[in-house]
Amino acid sequence: MQGSANLNVMIKAARKAGRSLVKDFREVENLQVSAKGAGDFVSRADFASEKIIRDELTGARPNYGWVGEESEPVAGEDPTRRWIVDPLDGTTNFLHGLPHWCISIGLEHKGEVVAGVIFDPAKDEMFVAEKGQGAWLNETRLRVSKRNRMTEAVFGASLPASNRHNLPQTLQETARLLPACAGIRQWGAAALDLAYVAAGRFDGFWQRGLSAWDVAAGIVIIREAGGFVETISPDGNPVEDREIVAGSSAIFDGFTRTIRG
Repeated sequence: MQGSANLNVMIKAARKAGRSLVKDFREVENLQVSAKGAGDFVSRADFASEKIIRDELTGARPNYGWVGEESEPVAGEDPTRRWIVDPLDGTTNFLHGLPHWCISIGLEHKGEVVAGVIFDPAKDEMFVAEKGQGAWLNETRLRVSKRNRMTEAVFGASLPASNRHNLPQTLQETARLLPACAGIRQWGAAALDLAYVAAGRFDGFWQRGLSAWDVAAGIVIIREAGGFVETISPDGNPVEDREIVAGSSAIFDGFTRTIRG
Protein backbone atom coordinates (compact mmCIF):
# COMPACT_ATOMS: atom_id res chain seq x y z
CA MET A 1 0.00 0.00 0.00
CA GLN A 2 1.02 3.63 -0.47
CA GLY A 3 1.10 5.01 3.05
CA SER A 4 1.49 8.52 4.37
CA ALA A 5 4.82 9.93 5.45
CA ASN A 6 3.91 9.20 9.08
CA LEU A 7 3.04 5.58 8.32
CA ASN A 8 6.28 5.09 6.42
CA VAL A 9 8.23 6.42 9.41
CA MET A 10 6.37 3.96 11.66
CA ILE A 11 7.11 1.03 9.34
CA LYS A 12 10.78 1.96 9.11
CA ALA A 13 11.07 2.18 12.90
CA ALA A 14 9.32 -1.18 13.38
CA ARG A 15 11.57 -2.94 10.89
CA LYS A 16 14.73 -1.49 12.41
CA ALA A 17 13.71 -2.51 15.93
CA GLY A 18 12.58 -5.88 14.61
CA ARG A 19 16.07 -6.66 13.36
CA SER A 20 17.45 -5.99 16.83
CA LEU A 21 14.82 -8.18 18.48
CA VAL A 22 15.36 -11.07 16.08
CA LYS A 23 19.06 -11.02 16.89
CA ASP A 24 18.29 -11.15 20.63
CA PHE A 25 15.63 -13.82 20.09
CA ARG A 26 18.28 -16.10 18.60
CA GLU A 27 20.30 -15.66 21.78
CA VAL A 28 17.40 -15.66 24.20
CA GLU A 29 19.16 -17.86 26.74
CA ASN A 30 21.83 -15.19 27.18
CA LEU A 31 19.45 -12.28 27.74
CA GLN A 32 19.81 -10.41 31.01
CA VAL A 33 16.36 -10.46 32.53
CA SER A 34 14.96 -8.68 35.56
CA ALA A 35 11.50 -9.19 37.01
CA LYS A 36 9.09 -6.24 36.99
CA GLY A 37 6.49 -8.42 38.71
CA ALA A 38 5.09 -11.91 38.69
CA GLY A 39 4.35 -12.93 35.12
CA ASP A 40 5.67 -9.60 33.77
CA PHE A 41 9.31 -9.49 32.74
CA VAL A 42 11.53 -6.98 31.06
CA SER A 43 14.76 -7.70 29.25
CA ARG A 44 17.43 -5.60 27.72
CA ALA A 45 15.74 -6.42 24.40
CA ASP A 46 12.73 -4.31 25.41
CA PHE A 47 14.86 -1.29 26.17
CA ALA A 48 16.99 -1.64 23.04
CA SER A 49 13.89 -1.93 20.86
CA GLU A 50 12.22 1.09 22.48
CA LYS A 51 15.34 3.23 22.06
CA ILE A 52 15.51 2.39 18.35
CA ILE A 53 11.83 3.17 17.83
CA ARG A 54 11.93 6.35 19.88
CA ASP A 55 15.02 7.63 18.07
CA GLU A 56 13.40 7.00 14.68
CA LEU A 57 9.98 8.47 15.53
CA THR A 58 11.11 11.49 17.52
CA GLY A 59 13.87 12.15 15.02
CA ALA A 60 11.30 12.36 12.25
CA ARG A 61 8.58 14.10 14.30
CA PRO A 62 10.25 15.85 17.25
CA ASN A 63 7.11 17.79 18.20
CA TYR A 64 4.87 14.75 18.76
CA GLY A 65 4.17 13.39 22.22
CA TRP A 66 5.37 9.97 23.32
CA VAL A 67 3.94 7.10 25.40
CA GLY A 68 6.07 3.97 25.64
CA GLU A 69 6.00 0.95 27.90
CA GLU A 70 9.58 1.26 29.12
CA SER A 71 9.90 5.03 29.52
CA GLU A 72 8.21 8.09 30.97
CA PRO A 73 5.60 9.82 28.79
CA VAL A 74 6.43 13.09 27.06
CA ALA A 75 3.73 15.65 26.26
CA GLY A 76 5.35 17.03 23.11
CA GLU A 77 5.10 20.53 21.66
CA ASP A 78 2.19 19.40 19.48
CA PRO A 79 -0.52 18.53 22.03
CA THR A 80 -2.77 16.93 19.40
CA ARG A 81 -0.47 14.08 18.37
CA ARG A 82 1.38 11.34 20.25
CA TRP A 83 3.10 8.07 19.51
CA ILE A 84 1.87 5.07 21.57
CA VAL A 85 4.48 2.30 21.50
CA ASP A 86 5.00 -1.20 22.83
CA PRO A 87 8.56 -2.13 21.82
CA LEU A 88 8.03 -5.82 22.61
CA ASP A 89 4.56 -7.18 23.24
CA GLY A 90 4.67 -10.80 24.32
CA THR A 91 7.87 -10.52 26.37
CA THR A 92 7.20 -13.73 28.28
CA ASN A 93 6.81 -15.62 24.98
CA PHE A 94 10.04 -14.02 23.76
CA LEU A 95 11.95 -15.08 26.84
CA HIS A 96 10.68 -18.66 26.54
CA GLY A 97 11.66 -18.94 22.88
CA LEU A 98 8.05 -18.88 21.66
CA PRO A 99 7.78 -17.03 18.30
CA HIS A 100 4.59 -15.10 19.07
CA TRP A 101 5.58 -11.53 19.92
CA CYS A 102 5.54 -8.21 18.14
CA ILE A 103 6.21 -4.49 17.99
CA SER A 104 3.18 -2.19 18.20
CA ILE A 105 3.18 1.48 17.17
CA GLY A 106 0.10 3.69 17.15
CA LEU A 107 -0.31 7.34 16.20
CA GLU A 108 -3.02 9.23 18.04
CA HIS A 109 -4.44 12.54 16.77
CA LYS A 110 -6.87 14.54 18.89
CA GLY A 111 -7.68 11.51 21.03
CA GLU A 112 -8.24 9.10 18.11
CA VAL A 113 -5.79 6.49 16.86
CA VAL A 114 -5.39 7.29 13.16
CA ALA A 115 -2.53 4.97 12.16
CA GLY A 116 -1.17 1.69 13.43
CA VAL A 117 1.65 -0.75 12.79
CA ILE A 118 1.96 -4.20 14.35
CA PHE A 119 5.10 -6.01 13.20
CA ASP A 120 5.83 -9.69 13.83
CA PRO A 121 9.56 -9.96 13.02
CA ALA A 122 9.71 -13.72 13.64
CA LYS A 123 7.29 -14.32 10.76
CA ASP A 124 8.03 -11.12 8.81
CA GLU A 125 4.37 -10.05 8.96
CA MET A 126 3.66 -6.32 8.94
CA PHE A 127 0.08 -5.35 9.78
CA VAL A 128 -0.65 -1.68 9.01
CA ALA A 129 -3.60 0.68 8.72
CA GLU A 130 -4.46 4.34 8.43
CA LYS A 131 -7.88 5.83 9.03
CA GLY A 132 -9.86 5.72 5.81
CA GLN A 133 -7.18 3.80 3.90
CA GLY A 134 -7.91 0.18 4.79
CA ALA A 135 -5.79 -2.38 6.60
CA TRP A 136 -2.99 -4.44 5.11
CA LEU A 137 -0.76 -7.42 5.85
CA ASN A 138 2.42 -6.84 3.88
CA GLU A 139 0.91 -6.20 0.42
CA THR A 140 -2.42 -7.97 0.97
CA ARG A 141 -5.62 -6.14 1.93
CA LEU A 142 -7.07 -7.35 5.22
CA ARG A 143 -10.70 -8.16 5.99
CA VAL A 144 -12.13 -9.60 9.16
CA SER A 145 -13.69 -13.05 9.19
CA LYS A 146 -17.14 -13.56 7.64
CA ARG A 147 -18.08 -16.47 9.90
CA ASN A 148 -21.44 -15.65 11.44
CA ARG A 149 -22.04 -18.64 13.73
CA MET A 150 -20.64 -18.62 17.22
CA THR A 151 -20.26 -22.40 17.09
CA GLU A 152 -17.76 -22.01 14.23
CA ALA A 153 -15.84 -19.08 15.73
CA VAL A 154 -12.41 -19.14 17.39
CA PHE A 155 -11.53 -16.40 19.86
CA GLY A 156 -8.33 -15.06 21.32
CA ALA A 157 -7.96 -14.24 25.01
CA SER A 158 -5.37 -13.74 27.68
CA LEU A 159 -6.00 -15.24 31.09
CA PRO A 160 -4.51 -13.10 33.89
CA ALA A 161 -1.35 -14.46 35.49
CA SER A 162 -0.43 -14.71 39.17
CA ASN A 163 -3.80 -14.03 40.76
CA ARG A 164 -4.36 -10.59 39.28
CA HIS A 165 -7.56 -8.95 40.44
CA ASN A 166 -9.44 -9.51 37.17
CA LEU A 167 -8.91 -13.29 37.15
CA PRO A 168 -12.40 -14.18 38.51
CA GLN A 169 -14.14 -12.01 35.90
CA THR A 170 -12.09 -13.45 33.06
CA LEU A 171 -12.74 -17.03 34.19
CA GLN A 172 -16.47 -16.34 34.31
CA GLU A 173 -16.38 -14.85 30.81
CA THR A 174 -14.38 -17.83 29.57
CA ALA A 175 -16.88 -20.24 31.10
CA ARG A 176 -19.73 -18.51 29.26
CA LEU A 177 -17.90 -18.41 25.94
CA LEU A 178 -16.38 -21.90 25.74
CA PRO A 179 -19.69 -23.81 25.35
CA ALA A 180 -20.81 -21.37 22.65
CA CYS A 181 -17.80 -21.39 20.31
CA ALA A 182 -15.28 -23.56 18.46
CA GLY A 183 -12.41 -22.70 20.77
CA ILE A 184 -10.37 -20.12 22.66
CA ARG A 185 -6.66 -19.54 22.14
CA GLN A 186 -4.38 -17.85 24.66
CA TRP A 187 -1.22 -16.85 22.84
CA GLY A 188 0.13 -14.17 25.15
CA ALA A 189 0.57 -11.09 22.93
CA ALA A 190 -2.50 -8.86 22.91
CA ALA A 191 -1.37 -6.56 20.10
CA LEU A 192 -0.60 -9.46 17.77
CA ASP A 193 -3.86 -11.18 18.71
CA LEU A 194 -5.73 -8.01 17.71
CA ALA A 195 -3.92 -8.07 14.37
CA TYR A 196 -5.13 -11.66 13.96
CA VAL A 197 -8.71 -10.46 14.38
CA ALA A 198 -8.15 -8.01 11.54
CA ALA A 199 -6.70 -10.82 9.42
CA GLY A 200 -9.66 -13.14 10.08
CA ARG A 201 -7.51 -15.66 11.94
CA PHE A 202 -9.45 -14.96 15.14
CA ASP A 203 -13.14 -14.07 15.05
CA GLY A 204 -12.75 -11.98 18.20
CA PHE A 205 -10.56 -11.13 21.16
CA TRP A 206 -11.09 -9.77 24.66
CA GLN A 207 -8.89 -8.90 27.60
CA ARG A 208 -8.84 -6.84 30.80
CA GLY A 209 -5.88 -5.15 32.46
CA LEU A 210 -4.28 -3.80 29.29
CA SER A 211 -2.37 -0.58 28.67
CA ALA A 212 -2.69 1.98 25.88
CA TRP A 213 0.36 0.57 24.06
CA ASP A 214 -1.19 -2.91 23.96
CA VAL A 215 -4.26 -1.82 22.00
CA ALA A 216 -3.66 1.48 20.17
CA ALA A 217 -2.39 0.10 16.87
CA GLY A 218 -4.80 -2.84 16.89
CA ILE A 219 -7.84 -0.58 17.21
CA VAL A 220 -7.32 1.21 13.91
CA ILE A 221 -6.17 -1.95 12.11
CA ILE A 222 -9.31 -3.88 13.12
CA ARG A 223 -11.66 -1.02 12.28
CA GLU A 224 -10.04 -0.51 8.88
CA ALA A 225 -10.41 -4.26 8.24
CA GLY A 226 -14.17 -3.98 8.86
CA GLY A 227 -14.31 -5.08 12.50
CA PHE A 228 -15.61 -3.52 15.69
CA VAL A 229 -13.79 -2.49 18.85
CA GLU A 230 -15.29 -1.50 22.21
CA THR A 231 -14.58 -1.79 25.90
CA ILE A 232 -16.02 -4.78 27.76
CA SER A 233 -18.13 -2.34 29.75
CA PRO A 234 -20.05 -0.49 27.00
CA ASP A 235 -19.37 3.14 26.06
CA GLY A 236 -15.78 3.26 27.30
CA ASN A 237 -12.49 4.12 25.62
CA PRO A 238 -10.27 1.07 24.93
CA VAL A 239 -7.09 3.19 24.94
CA GLU A 240 -7.80 4.71 28.36
CA ASP A 241 -9.94 2.10 30.14
CA ARG A 242 -7.47 -0.84 30.13
CA GLU A 243 -9.88 -3.35 28.56
CA ILE A 244 -11.02 -4.32 25.08
CA VAL A 245 -13.44 -6.53 23.19
CA ALA A 246 -12.97 -6.75 19.43
CA GLY A 247 -14.42 -8.88 16.69
CA SER A 248 -15.64 -9.26 13.16
CA SER A 249 -18.83 -7.45 12.20
CA ALA A 250 -20.61 -10.78 11.62
CA ILE A 251 -19.99 -12.17 15.11
CA PHE A 252 -19.53 -9.09 17.28
CA ASP A 253 -23.05 -8.79 18.74
CA GLY A 254 -23.23 -12.43 19.81
CA PHE A 255 -19.67 -12.37 21.12
CA THR A 256 -20.13 -9.25 23.23
CA ARG A 257 -23.47 -10.48 24.63
CA THR A 258 -21.75 -13.66 25.77
CA ILE A 259 -18.76 -11.88 27.30
CA ARG A 260 -20.89 -9.29 29.05
CA GLY A 261 -23.31 -11.91 30.31
